[in-house]
Amino acid sequence: METKSKKMIGAGIAVAAIAAAATYFLTGKRGVENREKIAAWTLKMKGEVLEKMKKMKDINKENYYALVDEVAKRYERVGRVSAEEMKHLTAEVKNAWTHISKQLK
Repeated sequence: METKSKKMIGAGIAVAAIAAAATYFLTGKRGVENREKIAAWTLKMKGEVLEKMKKMKDINKENYYALVDEVAKRYERVGRVSAEEMKHLTAEVKNAWTHISKQLK
């Protein structure tokens, strides 16, 4: 049985990872450029990834990539985005894993 402190540490790590993802998406190297160029649906997609991350029990690279792919497929079906734009955005969101994983250590 886990102790309270281990559970608190695990929860803290998860919160840090989610905060890191949010920070990367909006204030990273290209944060200003991202905010100026991205459409409302892009922010919704990133927000949905963040919300679903909060519900993940095990945050790792494989699970994160699967989550991004799942959300991207749904947004691509909506049809308001070209395949090329979605490919670029999906790669960008997946690249955030590097930043997120540093927060998990």
